[in-house]
Amino acid sequence: MAGWNADTAAGPLGSGTVTLVEGSSFCISAANGDIRPDLPQGVFHMDTRILSKWELTVNGQPLEPLAAETKEPYRALFACRVPRPDGYADSPLLVERLREVGAGILETITVRNYSTNAADCRILLTVESDFADLFEVKEARITRQWTETRLPEGDSLEIRGRWEGYRKSVVIQADGAGAGAKALGFRTTIPPFGQWSTRVSVLPTADGTQAPFAHPSRGEMSASDRRRQEWVDKIPVVQMGNRSIERTLRRSYEDLGALRIQDPDHPDRVVVAAGAPWFMTLFGRDSLWASEMALPVDPSLALGTLRTLADLQGTVVDAVSEEEPGKILHEVRLDVSSGLALGGKSAYYGSVDATPLFVVVLGSVSRWGFSKDTIAALLPNADRALEWIRDYGDRDGDGFVEYGRPNAHGLINQGWKDSWDGINFADGTLAEPPLALCEVQAYVHGAYTSRAWMAYDAGDLTLAAEFQERADRLKQKFNEEFWLPDKGYYAVALDRDKRPVDACASNMGHCLWFGLVDEDKAPSMVEHLMSPEMFSGWGVRTLASNMGAYNPASYHNGSVWPHDNALIVQGLLRYGFVDEAQRIATALLEAAEYSGGRLPELFCGFDRKQFSEPVPYPTACSPQAWAATTPIQLVTGLMRYDAHISLGGVWLDPVLPPSFGDLHIGNAPMGSGRITIDVVGSKPTVHGLPNGLTFHHAQRPWLTELLEEAHLPSPET
Repeated sequence: MAGWNADTAAGPLGSGTVTLVEGSSFCISAANGDIRPDLPQGVFHMDTRILSKWELTVNGQPLEPLAAETKEPYRALFACRVPRPDGYADSPLLVERLREVGAGILETITVRNYSTNAADCRILLTVESDFADLFEVKEARITRQWTETRLPEGDSLEIRGRWEGYRKSVVIQADGAGAGAKALGFRTTIPPFGQWSTRVSVLPTADGTQAPFAHPSRGEMSASDRRRQEWVDKIPVVQMGNRSIERTLRRSYEDLGALRIQDPDHPDRVVVAAGAPWFMTLFGRDSLWASEMALPVDPSLALGTLRTLADLQGTVVDAVSEEEPGKILHEVRLDVSSGLALGGKSAYYGSVDATPLFVVVLGSVSRWGFSKDTIAALLPNADRALEWIRDYGDRDGDGFVEYGRPNAHGLINQGWKDSWDGINFADGTLAEPPLALCEVQAYVHGAYTSRAWMAYDAGDLTLAAEFQERADRLKQKFNEEFWLPDKGYYAVALDRDKRPVDACASNMGHCLWFGLVDEDKAPSMVEHLMSPEMFSGWGVRTLASNMGAYNPASYHNGSVWPHDNALIVQGLLRYGFVDEAQRIATALLEAAEYSGGRLPELFCGFDRKQFSEPVPYPTACSPQAWAATTPIQLVTGLMRYDAHISLGGVWLDPVLPPSFGDLHIGNAPMGSGRITIDVVGSKPTVHGLPNGLTFHHAQRPWLTELLEEAHLPSPET
């Protein structure tokens, strides 16, 4: 996952960094709660750094960090002490900083005096705001200097920034402070074993109006707490015999809740942001995959994501933003730099896979009980996406969808492995675009079958058979041209000369999910995926360790991505490789234990025999949307849990490993109601099904079977 103009990695955040996130805002700070302007830290709101320096000193001394604990994804408590000026080790002055991020930050600062003597304290909070764009900070290339005006008044300081025609401002206010041009200060005497406290707010302003974000009254919940509670009330309640996996699932729910953002044009719509810290915005691919994997938790997330992406679907050909009619965007950006580079637009469309995935996710959403009118309203967008596949995605008419950027500033690689060196041959040579990625053909196959399902549900069996036939033709052609018989696996891509790119990569695992792999080829392919060169002990690597470009500490050439593995697990289950699916799922959930139950965006691909813990990737996003939904997908996948409301059924055929223990899920959304699921061993039971729905202890039937029953011939997929 990369930003539209970023083929460079983020700079180091500093040791002990704490990241908080809530909606489209986030905060990155040091272990003592300070924010340093020389590091990619700060408070960010709507892609702008509204706070670039935030340093608290007591009697001229910076704070020594003792502990930092994230209470919720949006709130943390920092414990620090004030070094003694006389050099003695133990200090009687301790500082607590309770911080909450929202549309800015709220912070309660408490200084405690553990001494028999009163303590005279000069407390100073130094602040700066550079209004830098997010990617300027991420890549340490801040070149735009805003003209700054500082307006101290009473206990508050307003900082205004101006650059050409743009205006931004932020207001810092602290109870009892004296505001100066560069800092807010306090003088107090803290009695023996006493304490002093103040509450501080940092709020951006737009058109002279501050965001509605304030300290709650005593005994009241904050806005973020209320939002969290509403989320907790609507999502399933999980209990598992394996308490570690249960904690991981609950952490996933928490993170997914914090990563929800509102469509500014439709506040009632909630969509999924890609991940913190650098991608707190709508991404086509990432938001769609996260929504797909979160369907058993909250199907409305997928619907909100689809509706917002539909509103922004391409209508014209624009080489700068890479927009094309019917195309689904790669990402939305609200900062000045992106808007200027994209010709005044806020959306960049350089993604080859978001468009077929849009149709795939709509097909999934259509099975989870939304009204026919709701789905029908999005069908024209799905059909325009399918037209893009035909008219623009298949650039040369060879039957495969490929990509190649039409400008010098967009992403070189436009699949999910979108780093500049993400696609290469077995010898390490970079593959030259236009490139047809193997997994993109799988997504197109999935788009065809999803559209066929939606036609079947609408009673149009002829159209259903037509799209199923398209899928079958693509499957035949794919297996003819991507299969490498001398290697026993699929090419990761076809390059500009239609040569198979012969690296052994994880991409081919996605093809299993969508049924694109021929049955006779699957065993050899799976053997490669589970080989020591590919399986690290924590998960399947993005690239085999015997490939020329392999690097276990790279972004896409040997690392382990949780979401990548979740898709592979689902594909393995589809083809009956249960033992292999259980092995990967168990390894990933064990890896989560080493990071507090939160799977990161990725971790390094070192072998488990070499390092007893997963080795972190230095700049991995965490929390990150499709990593947060990976545990959900792993567990529901191994439950073989599926729904198809129009077929009147809920299907469960669990193959959970014994180490998972018994499973109880309450308050699970299903159609118009809520159901309870219990899995004891391999025996499932379901209670509370809405009228008209039936529980089946089996796997959901494939469309080809139903078309054959309707006497419409279609080759078996």
